[in-house]
Amino acid sequence: MYDRLKGFRDFYPEEMGSRREVIDTMEGVAARYGFREVGTPALERTQMYVDKSGEEIVDELYTFTDKGGREVALTPELTPTVARMVVAKQQELSKPIKWVSTRPFWRYEQVQQGRFREFYQTNVDIFGSSDPAADAEILAFAADALTELGLTGDDFEFRVSHRDILGGLLSAFDSDVDARNAIRAVDKRAKVDETEYMRLLESAGLTDSQAQQFDDLIAAGDLDAIAEFGDEDLAAAVENLRNVLDAAEDFGAGEFCSLSLTTARGLDYYTGVVFECFDSTGEVSRAVFGGGRYDDLIESFGGQPTPAVGVAPGHAPLQLLLQRAGVWPEEELVTDYYVLQVGDTRPVAARVARDLRATGNVVETDVAGRSFGAQMSYADSVGAETVVIVGEQDLENDEVTVKEMASGEQTTAPVDDFPGDRDAPTYDDYA
Repeated sequence: MYDRLKGFRDFYPEEMGSRREVIDTMEGVAARYGFREVGTPALERTQMYVDKSGEEIVDELYTFTDKGGREVALTPELTPTVARMVVAKQQELSKPIKWVSTRPFWRYEQVQQGRFREFYQTNVDIFGSSDPAADAEILAFAADALTELGLTGDDFEFRVSHRDILGGLLSAFDSDVDARNAIRAVDKRAKVDETEYMRLLESAGLTDSQAQQFDDLIAAGDLDAIAEFGDEDLAAAVENLRNVLDAAEDFGAGEFCSLSLTTARGLDYYTGVVFECFDSTGEVSRAVFGGGRYDDLIESFGGQPTPAVGVAPGHAPLQLLLQRAGVWPEEELVTDYYVLQVGDTRPVAARVARDLRATGNVVETDVAGRSFGAQMSYADSVGAETVVIVGEQDLENDEVTVKEMASGEQTTAPVDDFPGDRDAPTYDDYA
């Protein structure tokens, strides 16, 4: 008996059906916005992640040397891969580039609620536009996907921030402050106690009083005061954030957005607007997902300067939110028809099943030579709404029996007229 690996999951048909409904909904919304699906590899060169995030990232990766002597890793995220893809065909691709992808990723990290070592995300990205409308469209896609899944504004909020505002404030205090580590401290603000948070800011180069003033400014979120605190670059970042929020309002996502400069996103490649989605009730205690702008990544991968912005809803934490709100799709098997065979009736039963499938129905029939009772039990177990009984005695009368499983009512129908020109015939059509 083999045990499942820690941090990896099995999905049986009932749960997989619910997951598929969520994935199809998100991808359907993305398609309506014009995002085109891409496929990406499970393996990339380890060095790609080291160059982006530093040597310490290797401890979080599933890495190995392949048979060709290459150091490779199972992909822990999609952004570097799609950046590589953009660079490879940058001159051929029409701008803006709008891509969507749903797939698994792998990180060797501590397993906890909503976080696994193999996890699934739907990534949605726009490359080639620095306009605030691009940021707003990403927010609007995310809002539309969540509301189409059954959530409302009472269930979630987008906490919107701007990395250049945080960096500009830090530079205004002291140009020698390590902005990278200070922003990482902000990202940990809600996860550590106040003493530890202040210690992290001070270790990044702020004095005790500067750390307190910096935190007061970002906690208050007074954009007018912040714009006046620094130089023209800081004022421009404030203006950019305002423009994104205005565009999000026009795009229908404004009601879900709240200003939150204490939101920082931990990844170093973010450059502008960033946001995280949270459960409004606080019952899901961690961010459900996040996104933001990463304008420098394509250039750092050897491409032409290309602005980019994206979002990546993780399916595990999203499931927690949907379950908390009571809108997770019901985990059940759904079958439209079970075609039951009694005696030597397979040719007719197979024809009935083919005709029902041809009009888009989910149809099962016996493939194990089971008894009448066993077939009925199976039909019930897979949630069959209608059972079509094709028996030798029925066929002698040129009929089939149509049984409605919910009520137990049944009637007969002419075998040559079933299903006939009906896409989804039911008991009521013949009773």
